[in-house]
Amino acid sequence: MSYKKRVPLLIVLDSLIVLTAIFIGYYVLHPYMNVYTMPMLWISAITLLCSHHLFASVYRLYQKAWEYASVGELKAIVKAVTFSIALTAIVQLVGYQNVYVRVLGITWMLHVILIGGSRFSWRVLRDHFIAPNPNKEKTLIVGAGSAGTMVARQLLKSNEADLYPVAFVDDDENKQKLQIYGVEVKGNSSDIPRIVEQCKISHIVIAIPSLSKQEMKNIYDGCAKTKAKTKIIPMIEDLMTGKVSVSQIRDVEVEDLLGREPIELDMNSISDKLTGKTVLVTGAGGSIGSEICRQISRFSPSKLLLLGHGENSIYTIDMELRKKYSNEFEIIPIIADIQDRNRIFDIMAQYKPDVVYHAAAHKHVPLMEYNPTEAVKNNIFGTRNVAEAADAMGVKNFVLISTDKAVNPPNIMGSTKRFAEMIIQNLAKESKTKFVAVRFGNVLGSRGSVIPLFKKQIQAGGPITVTHPDITRYFMTIPEASRLVIQAGALARGGEVFVLDMGEPVKIVDLAKNLITLSGYSVEEIGIEYSGLRPGEKMYEELLNDNEVQKEQVFPKIFIGKAEPMEKNELYSVIGTLPDMDAVELKETLVGIANTKFSEKKILVGSM
Repeated sequence: MSYKKRVPLLIVLDSLIVLTAIFIGYYVLHPYMNVYTMPMLWISAITLLCSHHLFASVYRLYQKAWEYASVGELKAIVKAVTFSIALTAIVQLVGYQNVYVRVLGITWMLHVILIGGSRFSWRVLRDHFIAPNPNKEKTLIVGAGSAGTMVARQLLKSNEADLYPVAFVDDDENKQKLQIYGVEVKGNSSDIPRIVEQCKISHIVIAIPSLSKQEMKNIYDGCAKTKAKTKIIPMIEDLMTGKVSVSQIRDVEVEDLLGREPIELDMNSISDKLTGKTVLVTGAGGSIGSEICRQISRFSPSKLLLLGHGENSIYTIDMELRKKYSNEFEIIPIIADIQDRNRIFDIMAQYKPDVVYHAAAHKHVPLMEYNPTEAVKNNIFGTRNVAEAADAMGVKNFVLISTDKAVNPPNIMGSTKRFAEMIIQNLAKESKTKFVAVRFGNVLGSRGSVIPLFKKQIQAGGPITVTHPDITRYFMTIPEASRLVIQAGALARGGEVFVLDMGEPVKIVDLAKNLITLSGYSVEEIGIEYSGLRPGEKMYEELLNDNEVQKEQVFPKIFIGKAEPMEKNELYSVIGTLPDMDAVELKETLVGIANTKFSEKKILVGSM
C-alpha cells in the first residue's frame, strides 16, 4: 500500500481506537464510580484524540513500515500513548481538579493493545500469509550475529533487493534452530554445502565483518563447493552509519582470500610528516600512485602535487580528489616527464615539497625485456632526476617505490629498480633529505597485473593462461601497499630499504582457480593452460637476499634491509655509459651489477 493511502487509513483507525478506548474504560468502571459527567468525558476524549495524533507525529508512527515492526516500533507506540494519556490527565486536573486514574489506566492499556495489535498484525500477515516474490533468489546468510540479522531484516524489508533469506548458518551452538525474523539457523559453516542443496539456495551472503582473512578463506572454501554465488557485506560500521546499504553487498574478491591481515598504521607519526605539508607524488595517475594520493589526502596536507606523464590518468585522480577534498587542501595536477631533468628541477624549485613519493616507473617485466633503453631512461635516469632535484631543493623525506624484483634480478626491470635503490642509498649518505626505498611484491588489481588479465580471459570464455604450474608470487592489495609506503616515509631515518612481511607466497595457478570460482564458473568450464616462463621471469621471487635480512621488525610487519649499494663514483660512472650500450650489453651490465654483493658493511642509519 502506498504512503498516501496508508497514512489516512492509520489516522482513521487510530481515531476510532482512541475514542472507543476511553468510552470503554468509562463504562467498565461506571457501575462502581459514577463520577464522570458527559461534558468531561467528551473533553477528555477530544484531548486524548488530539494529543495522540500530536505524539504519533512526533514519534513518526505513521511513517513506519509496520510489516517489519519490532521492539523499536513497540517502544514508539508506548511513548506516544503514554504522553497522550499524561496530557489528558493534566487537562482533567486543570479543568476539574481531579484525575481519574483508573479510567485513564484502562484507556492506556487498551490503546497499547489495540494500536500495537493493529500494527503488528501487518507483520504477522506478511510473515505468515504473503509468499515472497518468486523472482527473488533464495539466499543463505553466513553469520547470525548483529551483521547477519541486519542483512536479513533489510533484505526482507527491501522490495528492490533481488535476494530473499531462507536460512542462516552460524558456528555458535547456542543459536542452532533459533529463528531470526522468521529465518531459521539451520546449521554451522561446515553444513553450507548440505543446506545449499537442501534449500535450493542460489546465493550465499557472508555476513561476519570481524572475520580474519584466513577465516574468510576457510568459509569461502565451503561455499566454493556449491554452485551458489557467494557475496560479502560491507563493513558493519558503514551499514550502521548509513554510508552504504545492504543493496551494496558485493562479490567476494581475490583480495578477501589472501589470508593476510592489513597493516595498522602509526597515525600520529604519519600526521606529523604529512599534515599541513606540501606533498609531491610522481606517477600519481598509476595504480599505486593514485592510491598513495588517496591515503595522503586523509591526513590533510596543505598542498598535494599530482605529477604524471599521462594526462588522462592525472585528470582522473585530480577530479576524484577534488570531489572529496577541494575545500580541505590545494590539489595541483602537473603534467611532466621525469626524464625531463630541467622540468623536474623547475617543479621542485617552484613548489618546494616537504615530502616526495616517487611512484613513476616502468614495471612490466616482459615488456621491458623488449625495451631495455626505455627502462633505463625512466627507472634509472628518471629516478636520478627526481632524487637529485629533491636533494637540491631540501625536500625533507623522499620515498622510492621499489619491488621484490630488485632482488637477484635476472631481468631488465628488476635490475633498473635495484639501480634506482642504489642511487637513493648513495644520496642518503650525504644529503639532508631522508631517502628510503620500499620493496613489496605484486599488487592485486594494478594495471598490468595478473588479475585484470585473468578476468578478461574468463569473460572471453577461457582458457586462463599461467606460465608454469609451480610459479609463485607475493601479493598484496593496492591500499595495503600504499599504506606501507606512507608508513615507511614516517619511519625514515635515511638510507633504509623497507620490506613488508608479505606472508607466504601464493601459487599463481591457485589464484587462477579462485578467480574462476569467484566468477561463477568451474575450472573445467574455463580451463587453465600453461604457456611457459616469459622473458626475464623467475619461478619465485624474494624480498631480500639472505645477507640482507635483519630479523627485528622496526614496525609490525615491516623490516629494514641492509642491501649495500655500489660506491657512488663507480655507480654514476656505469650509469654514464648506459646510453651508449646496445640491448645485449645493457642487460649484461645491469643484471651483472644488480646481482653483485657489495660490501657486507651495514648502511649507517639513525636509531629506529
